[in-house]
Amino acid sequence: MSAWQLPEGIDELAGDQALAFESIRRKLLDLYQERGFGLVIPPMVEYVESLLLTSESLNSKTFKFLDSASGRMLGVHADITPQIARIDAKRSSDKIEKYCYINAILQTKADDFYASRSPIQAGAEMYGSESIDADIEVIELMLDSLQLLGIKKIVLSVGNVGIFNSIVDEEELSSEETLQLRQIFQKRSKPDLSLYLSKNKLSNADKLSQLMELEGSSDILNEALINFKDNPKAIKSIQDLIAIDKKLSVKGIEVIYDLAELKSYEYHTGVVFSAYSPNFSKALALGGRYHGLGESFGKYKNNRSATGFSFDLKFLSQHI
Repeated sequence: MSAWQLPEGIDELAGDQALAFESIRRKLLDLYQERGFGLVIPPMVEYVESLLLTSESLNSKTFKFLDSASGRMLGVHADITPQIARIDAKRSSDKIEKYCYINAILQTKADDFYASRSPIQAGAEMYGSESIDADIEVIELMLDSLQLLGIKKIVLSVGNVGIFNSIVDEEELSSEETLQLRQIFQKRSKPDLSLYLSKNKLSNADKLSQLMELEGSSDILNEALINFKDNPKAIKSIQDLIAIDKKLSVKGIEVIYDLAELKSYEYHTGVVFSAYSPNFSKALALGGRYHGLGESFGKYKNNRSATGFSFDLKFLSQHI
């Protein structure tokens, strides 16, 4: 193997590619500053406890090693969001805080979202607001970011992890069984769901089967209200989507609702969203709402709510 050869899944930018990336990076940071999102530059390495590796998918993507200086385990950041949670917790703010970032990350393996193991993650997070308006603001910023990159035809997919969680919470499943069920929904595999339900007798088996089918226009939201009428938490999650739909519809944004969408990290707890384009075979950007990440740092009496998004700027800068 030649000394100049990079490891599998690790890439670099040079020449015109590097200049194009830097030009776009500056434009994005100007956009985020105009919208009131302050730049943060988290460190590449932190103690593993700070990286919130309770998310199984995030844990498996994180490089870990023993720090000779402290004798503690360190991790290379595979996702910026947990670091933003630590930064926000450190501030101990009761106000709405807005953060943005453009950082290289490193993952043990590529996935359906990131094309390489060394993407440059760009994104924004808003902390301290439980309002639907916060979700709308973040969604609009995500779409404006992609349009700034020159991506014009964008379709927005919106769901709510709370629906799935509310159904599963009524069952007595182990963490392993819950993870298995989540992975089935992530793959959107109806045969695997049928097999799972045949092996596990669940009181809400029919509800899970119905949830798998709920994808389409805003009409499915009314169908969902009927299907899950006996589950108050699910109804609240659906009502949040209806409120979002009303606000998005007046802005002329093309939206598909996918109530079984679970491709986000396990720390997402509410509304989730992703952006697609006919010219790309996978999601261009992902985001969603999450509660209580800051509690891991012992700062909050209540679940401080947040919502945000991210995308691989290095990949998109080379394909526009």
